[in-house]
Amino acid sequence: MSHNTFGHLFRVTTWGESHGPAIGCVVDGCPALIPLEAADLQIYLDRRRPGQSRFTTQRQEPDQVKILSGVMADDEGRQVTTGTSIGLFIENVDQRSKDYGEIKNAYRPGHADYVYDAKYGLRDYRGGGRSSARETAMRVAAGGVARKIIPGVTIRGALVQMGPHKIDRDNWSWDEVDNNPFFCPDAKAAALWEGYLDGVRKAGSSCGAVIELVAEGVPAGWGAPIYGKLDAELASALMSINAVKAVEIGDGFSSAALSGEENADEMRMGNDGRPFFLSNHAGGVLGGISTGQPVVARFAVKPTSSILTPRRSVDRHGAEIELRTKGRHDPCVGIRGVPVGEAMMAIVLADAFLRHRAQMGEGVAWPLAAPK
Repeated sequence: MSHNTFGHLFRVTTWGESHGPAIGCVVDGCPALIPLEAADLQIYLDRRRPGQSRFTTQRQEPDQVKILSGVMADDEGRQVTTGTSIGLFIENVDQRSKDYGEIKNAYRPGHADYVYDAKYGLRDYRGGGRSSARETAMRVAAGGVARKIIPGVTIRGALVQMGPHKIDRDNWSWDEVDNNPFFCPDAKAAALWEGYLDGVRKAGSSCGAVIELVAEGVPAGWGAPIYGKLDAELASALMSINAVKAVEIGDGFSSAALSGEENADEMRMGNDGRPFFLSNHAGGVLGGISTGQPVVARFAVKPTSSILTPRRSVDRHGAEIELRTKGRHDPCVGIRGVPVGEAMMAIVLADAFLRHRAQMGEGVAWPLAAPK
């Protein structure tokens, strides 16, 4: 599998660099006859778009997506998928490569400069090239396609921690997430974060964040044992996002402090003849297979490495140097990581659905009929 491609039956291949003329992706495996317009994808890209508040990079990119292939008008005039490769394209319009001229030969601490040079013998110093978070715009567009495949599933994300400051879960409101610039579900925490991040931003520094993702409506049975685990696929997808350093499913690391009695999600029978769980410490996945409960994942994003404080480093010629990174950068890259995380979860779940359908056939439901 190419290192630019993610997925199995639903496959996403991205291309382009931060300061190239455009970025794009090819989505393979989308079933035919699904209504799909550019506007269906734009609503998600608008949530990720830079320059919307003083708390994100001021690079002005409209991120207008175009669908180049894989759709056509049906007999009723609707634009629908054809079952072939869907080509998506976004033009870069606000590159300022000159901002990076001074670091052409310098390795920025915390960035991928050195390792790209070590691997390829060269690196794209203009904003990081492929290692730039600019690439994630195409993931968000592809995630919009993925959501079309699983319309019964609702995927939502929220920022639950900024730097050392966590939300109060008693104040959680999904309605609040789009009412502040942080995708924060706690109005009081959002007000606190505003002052905190202003201080970080004015100091030319940065901070990290934790994002929580919840997928509701995922039926029991998606995923596979051992090497096709749904939680493993999710972890791989989320770890592939720029600046992500940790992923947990359900209670994650907190489960290590629980007893067996506390951690086990007890079960009872519901009035509909299906089992239900009394808790969800497992995050909706057991044995690598979805339980029918909400699928819950969290990921930690490190502080943005581009800061104004001088840092010690070396250059390509072996000289020891001090440098600070100029340009336009997010003081907390985790903010715009929320729609990116949602998109990667959508891609994983769309792929899991198609794989489950291919293996088990349509109409499979619990309880399964006894073999004859």
